[in-house]
Amino acid sequence: MALFRRNEGDPSLPKSDRGSGSFDDYRYDLIAKNRRVTIVLAASDPRQDELRAIVESGEAGLETAISPRTIEQERVDAPIEVRLFTGRRVSGVVGVVPRGLESIVDETIRRLDDRGDKPRIPADITGKPGAYRVVLRMGALR
Repeated sequence: MALFRRNEGDPSLPKSDRGSGSFDDYRYDLIAKNRRVTIVLAASDPRQDELRAIVESGEAGLETAISPRTIEQERVDAPIEVRLFTGRRVSGVVGVVPRGLESIVDETIRRLDDRGDKPRIPADITGKPGAYRVVLRMGALR
């Protein structure tokens, strides 16, 4: 039996754009259980032009450009907007962390920063034109 149910995401978004991920993929200290653990960002549909530009540029080695949430953002439960660092520039917003999974991403960013690493999560863009999705490779940071 799973301790936490699968994240259903933000009901205000279309079902195909709510993102995905599960707390069941993480240990108690919010570290991914294995290298295959991923989170698919939500709210990517309105940002297809930005994603298309990144894909067409042919950039490899994409990483997130996220800063840890401030106390004020925590207080109002603000979504975590994600931008991608492509090596030469930082993109516009390409999606948001799915509802309920913010603590995992925030803790990962803080953990990387505390150990002196760049606070960036490896990412991939998947899908077909008009339906690109950003996948955060959380397991790569174990």
